[in-house]
Amino acid sequence: MVPGGGTTGGTTGGTTGGTTGGTDAATGTGRGRRTRPTAASSTPMEATMHLIARDDSVLVIIDLQPRFWGDALSAADAAGAQAAIARAAWLAAAARALGVPAVLTEEDPERNGPTDCGVLDAVGPDSPVFMKHIFGLAACPDIMAAIAATGRKTAILAGFETDVCVTHSAVGLAEAGYRVVVVADAVYSPAGAQAYGLARLRDLGVELVHCKGIYYDWVRTLAAALAFEDAHPELSEPPGFWI
Repeated sequence: MVPGGGTTGGTTGGTTGGTTGGTDAATGTGRGRRTRPTAASSTPMEATMHLIARDDSVLVIIDLQPRFWGDALSAADAAGAQAAIARAAWLAAAARALGVPAVLTEEDPERNGPTDCGVLDAVGPDSPVFMKHIFGLAACPDIMAAIAATGRKTAILAGFETDVCVTHSAVGLAEAGYRVVVVADAVYSPAGAQAYGLARLRDLGVELVHCKGIYYDWVRTLAAALAFEDAHPELSEPPGFWI
């Protein structure tokens, strides 16, 4: 299309009118031949991929309370829950060592007990712990204020239960403008619900990454990984995987 009227419009219309259909009398825009769209204009949304940035991450540990299900777990579910706790505790310790802040929640601690003591030790005394009575933490202003106060926009989620509180919180944080990453091997839900919870999270567009993947996104280089292991030998053998 050729913009403009007056001299340009007249010349263009006279010279090329036979092939392009001339120029619109009112607007001076060409008629008859359409401009081929560029690659950018023909793509409604361009997908982007980014590694998880350590300096933009906040670890959000949701209701990681060992007494959450009381004595109702089968042996297999008890093992699955304990494995998630162990990995979350390791990731929390790694986060603290790398300067990643943490925010913790507890659902009805009078009934379900406190957060796992290993996780509390790992995050350190400066990490706030909030009680919540709503499945999705985004509906709790004090918790959201604590997350916002970190200045980080990538929320890394671990905890219980995958298909309820973790899912509801992931959706709420995403709606609030956060990039949300769920640590797939540091969340758990029993009685067959774990697979359904992870599938729903993926269907909702939430990123699922395992502890090892998050750690390597945070350190990025061989030199940084070796320095981490030298400085923190107690974290050099994480539960259930190698670094």
